[in-house]
Amino acid sequence: MSAEFGGRSGRQGRLSQWLRGRRTQQAADEGGREALLLAAAEAGLPLAPAAHPAGYRCSCDRVGCPTPARHPVSFAWQTQSTTDRAQIERWARHQPQANFITATGMVHDVLDVPLDAGREALTRLLDAGIEVGPVAESDDGRMLFFTLTRGTPEDEDEWWPCELDCHPETMDEHPGLRWHCRGSYVLVPPARLPGDDGRSVHWVRGPEHALPDPLSLLEMLTDSCARHAGGHSDQAGTAWPLRR
Repeated sequence: MSAEFGGRSGRQGRLSQWLRGRRTQQAADEGGREALLLAAAEAGLPLAPAAHPAGYRCSCDRVGCPTPARHPVSFAWQTQSTTDRAQIERWARHQPQANFITATGMVHDVLDVPLDAGREALTRLLDAGIEVGPVAESDDGRMLFFTLTRGTPEDEDEWWPCELDCHPETMDEHPGLRWHCRGSYVLVPPARLPGDDGRSVHWVRGPEHALPDPLSLLEMLTDSCARHAGGHSDQAGTAWPLRR
């Protein structure tokens, strides 16, 4: 009897914790979205409105949208992106369902890796005492490491592209590590993904963390990606052409 009671009590305790967690999450969803977006903007991440889920589909009018709820709503997103608090407040309040993207290559870049590789790399980086900046997880299987940008020099000859550079139209060409820099973007938390299972993009480490140099993370990220792609460790030492 006591064992049965203890088991029931344990289940009740776990249920209570789950309900408290749900209430906390609901409160964050209801009141925390704007605060999180403003925190990202205050950290220097330029934002612009994006599409949002409509069930399993995208809120845009495009039939068979290839990136549902993951793309900007305006073709002028690069010039529209801003850190202006008043503008972001207007967008957030007038478009309560909208996701937001952050344009990369202005202030920050994003190193985007498969989730398992990213989790392994994050643990290794922190254990090694390497400074890690903001990190987000996307429930579609990716982890996003926010870093300083490689820059946009006035002299274009001083900027070398990297073979990891990723743009929205080349996402499928980069199943491993993607380097979002000039001309690209990522969803910024909090963002919702299509489906009825509550999938989202959410912070693991928030935007209060300083942006690190991307090269300080690159070796461990490429090593973890190589190991999770089948153990091709020779990829970890590959040198890519970077900005001089």
